[in-house]
Amino acid sequence: MAGVEDWRSLESFAFGDSPTMADELLGFVLAGAKTASCWSIAEGQQTEVGKRMVAKDGAGRPRAVIETVSLEQARFCDVGWDFAAAEGEGDTCLEDWRAGHRAYFTRNGGFAPDMLVWCERFRLVEIIGEGAER
Repeated sequence: MAGVEDWRSLESFAFGDSPTMADELLGFVLAGAKTASCWSIAEGQQTEVGKRMVAKDGAGRPRAVIETVSLEQARFCDVGWDFAAAEGEGDTCLEDWRAGHRAYFTRNGGFAPDMLVWCERFRLVEIIGEGAER
């Protein structure tokens, strides 16, 4: 497990495309509901299996260390409910997940049903305390 002295050297990021979304999605991670994420292949391969990263909240504060446990490419239209449910964002069915992600991808560079996405599964390694600054 990464110790306090280790997380400061890790690459960091925030989920989503706004401070509000970063806080909401991070909340799902901290609650144990969100164990997966996806992004457009156009954004590049942002992680690899075994890589640990610091997830920041909407204000840019480090809040958690996550570790990638699997990473694969898929066409958006082929992403199944098992993966969508692991994203833990409160969707009740695959159609809800697709609608939310279609809107997200449309806002952030474009959407096509057959677009390639990276599908990452991760585990929460460590919660970083409120006072931890980077």
